[in-house]
Amino acid sequence: MATEALAHQTLFPPDSVTWKVNQEPALLLGGGRALLMQLAHPGVAAGVDEHSDFRQRPLRRLLRTLQLTMELSFGTRREALAAARQINAVHRHVQGHGYSATDPRLLLWVHATLLDSATLLYRTFVGPLSEAEEATYYAEAKALGGLLGIPHTAYPPALADFRAYLTAMLAGDELRVDDRARELASYVLRPPLRAVPGAAYWPIQAITTALLPERLRRDYRLRLGRSERLLFRTVQAGLPWLVRALPPRLRQVPPARRNRRTWKDTEATVQAAD
Repeated sequence: MATEALAHQTLFPPDSVTWKVNQEPALLLGGGRALLMQLAHPGVAAGVDEHSDFRQRPLRRLLRTLQLTMELSFGTRREALAAARQINAVHRHVQGHGYSATDPRLLLWVHATLLDSATLLYRTFVGPLSEAEEATYYAEAKALGGLLGIPHTAYPPALADFRAYLTAMLAGDELRVDDRARELASYVLRPPLRAVPGAAYWPIQAITTALLPERLRRDYRLRLGRSERLLFRTVQAGLPWLVRALPPRLRQVPPARRNRRTWKDTEATVQAAD
């Protein structure tokens, strides 16, 4: 009974830093930033371009990445392991000239963009995170990365080392925003959806541009003028206030809200069995 209950429990408890950060709907504003950071690596851009229908359905990749991330963070152990197996199975078939989706260096960079974007979005649009919380979030993320084929030894050991890794990647020559990356980025910033005028994407493009590291913003040739900065400052000032005003239930993405109750039920079952 206890073993069966554990299979229905989530990998992390609801009071973990992973839940605190990843359950916030405001983090959805960072999806474009993470994708553009990923595409700045030629190996990632090649894999996306040559092994997916990204140009026709860019939002599908973003939504699929979001769904699998939610399952890893908030799904039951069975759901999280199934999501990891699905991701790994896809990656095994993504390879080409000079790249492989199972390369730990590429996997680490993709995961790093998600972690960095999540904490940045939380601090920008939700509230502060202590140094201890960020360190715990990073440690918990490394455990999830192991499910995705990233060796523990591939990760920088501590949070300070991880930050140094990000700085070195953004300053080095491993990232290279070429014409293909810029073209793919255009599909992220202005998805080809019928009946949606291009001007409707401007607010999200402005926010994504403002969130990008300066080097990548410049390499993607994205405008961050007066109007974009004004919009970003307005959202940055107003959204945290709105988040604080919302009932706690509305500050949880649906999978977190659903499985919070699952955790309590299975925890009670395990304790009763003990």
